[in-house]
Amino acid sequence: MRSVAFHTLGCKLNYSETSTLSRTLENEGFVKKDFDDVADVYVINTCSVTENADKECRQLVRRIQKRAPASFVVITGCYAQLKPREIADIEGVDLVLGAAEKFNIVEHISNLTKGEPAKVHSCEIDEVEGFNASYSLADRTRTFLKVQDGCDYNCSFCTIPMARGHSRSDTIDGVLENIETLHGKGTREIVLTGINLGDFGKGFNGGRKKEENFFDLVQAIEASSPVERFRISSIEPNLLSNEIIDFVASSRKFMPHFHIPLQSGSNEILGKMRRRYRRELYAERVARIKEKMPHCCIGVDVIVGFPGETDELFRETFDFLHGLDVSYFHVFTYSERDNTLAAEMEDVVPVHVRNERNKILRNLSYQKNRFFTAQHEGAVRKVLFESVNKNGMMEGYSDNYIKVKAPYKAAWENQVIDWML
Repeated sequence: MRSVAFHTLGCKLNYSETSTLSRTLENEGFVKKDFDDVADVYVINTCSVTENADKECRQLVRRIQKRAPASFVVITGCYAQLKPREIADIEGVDLVLGAAEKFNIVEHISNLTKGEPAKVHSCEIDEVEGFNASYSLADRTRTFLKVQDGCDYNCSFCTIPMARGHSRSDTIDGVLENIETLHGKGTREIVLTGINLGDFGKGFNGGRKKEENFFDLVQAIEASSPVERFRISSIEPNLLSNEIIDFVASSRKFMPHFHIPLQSGSNEILGKMRRRYRRELYAERVARIKEKMPHCCIGVDVIVGFPGETDELFRETFDFLHGLDVSYFHVFTYSERDNTLAAEMEDVVPVHVRNERNKILRNLSYQKNRFFTAQHEGAVRKVLFESVNKNGMMEGYSDNYIKVKAPYKAAWENQVIDWML
């Protein structure tokens, strides 16, 4: 019996796809091992959002070469689609699978021979069609379910459309079928994920019977899903309609938690980024959420150091975020990506300035999160505890995404408990 080990870089969507690839190989008789163990095959599912992800991929291959030089190394994911030949030239890599081939991994692995030049199976991204559903299953009680892939937007800093292709999605019936499967495996909470989740319903999906959209999807889940808790992973502010906000506010199953990419609090920078909204719309969305759900958790994505971001424009972002009633940020330091418009822009921000701005916003995020958590001290919220014993303690998240720690109780594993925060 052959063994396989996986390592995932990047977003939750990548984790859901890695989990599906793992189950596929296990069904073919492979034994799954930890990545730090010696395995016959290593699969690295890459990201290419930042330069660090590319570097980390190379470092991982070198680690495998030292530990298990006779093992096969397979690289897939966004980096593999964007730069397949560059990856194939990395010493130790045996197989590179682009966006259209990653789910055919069994077929490709069976034809590998160690010592030959790396094989590349890729294609032009415009040729990528169809949708491959995937979901993550691990020790956690929360599962990430991919319902959408690809993106039709062309933000000036982003390589995702080049790595994943145009927007396409599952059918509502397909999503509900996967939810039934996950319910049968004991899943208590599902996070709906996608590259551009609010675009659900667009693109080829192998047999859509009628026009569908994201609002249709969440309504169908509310009406018929046996799983009791759902979250919306990330949704563009221009696609987060008032009807979706009002729906979540009255929902029994969708948690009061939104993650909404902002990227910049400066309209000038948003224009250079080619984002499809301005900060006034973002502020309207936040205000609507807090009006309907004062207890709602709101997360924000923001990029610092974009070309042309002067001290004054960065201050606009800082002041805008400081004044928003949001709960936490994911702060990304801008890095140049090949074949993007932003990489050709002038007024490049020095790297040390980018890093300093990142620290400033991460500190503001910490303060925001502490304030949000303090607002709910003493309140009783429903907490789903995870099935992991960490030195006598267990963790869980409230419906509004406040992390809770409690003394470990086996009876609380994968259970929703009324808990005083």
